[in-house]
Amino acid sequence: MNTVPRDSSQPPAAPRGVAISGLLFAVLDFVSLALIRLAIPVDPADPGDWLRNPAMRNSIGLALNLVPFAGITFLWFMGALRNRIGQHEDRFFATVFLGSGLLFVAMLFVAAAVARGLVATFADEALLPRQSETFRIGRELAYSLTTTYGTRMAAVFMFVTSSIGLRTAALSRPVSVIGFAIGLVLLLFITTFAWIALLFPVWVLLVSAYLLVVDFRSNGLGVREGALQTLDQAARDDTA
Repeated sequence: MNTVPRDSSQPPAAPRGVAISGLLFAVLDFVSLALIRLAIPVDPADPGDWLRNPAMRNSIGLALNLVPFAGITFLWFMGALRNRIGQHEDRFFATVFLGSGLLFVAMLFVAAAVARGLVATFADEALLPRQSETFRIGRELAYSLTTTYGTRMAAVFMFVTSSIGLRTAALSRPVSVIGFAIGLVLLLFITTFAWIALLFPVWVLLVSAYLLVVDFRSNGLGVREGALQTLDQAARDDTA
């Protein structure tokens, strides 16, 4: 049986199921961030009056429940990218790639845990968050982890991923350029407009969609080449 040899100079195609994890992360992270932004004021010094609203608390609870699944799917997404890079991986970029991605997930989990603790502690209407130092410290901690630090780690992840994509041709040039542009916006403007954080899951969605398209095209090309080889071999057998 004839098989089509893979060019060893090309990075291996990302498994389709793993690339889908990037799409799942994009949806989970986008929904989680949107629910939090709609329920909680952007001002880190807000008095916490939103905790008195049961609908707001339920919305935040749903958003926080989505965070662990978003983090897990993001780790799988990182694996898809490394698989796409293949043998062309550079140690320097690989270190920054893994470090920034893992730090992003760690800060995401810590911020969600702090927020969960605040919601559970001050859900009782008898407690007044505006008079609590604990609430103010926890609120500022969660805000700083998600914006000042976590989102900037996401920006670094985008920079290094786009750099790797350009160096190895693992990503197309337009996708890499968009990654640089969005990373720069997140790095410079996240503290002035928190909704900008939604650009990160949008970029992950773009990269995952690109990986899926490349995977479909490569599989289709492999099937066509295999069919042509089969027809060619059959023609030779008939001639013989």
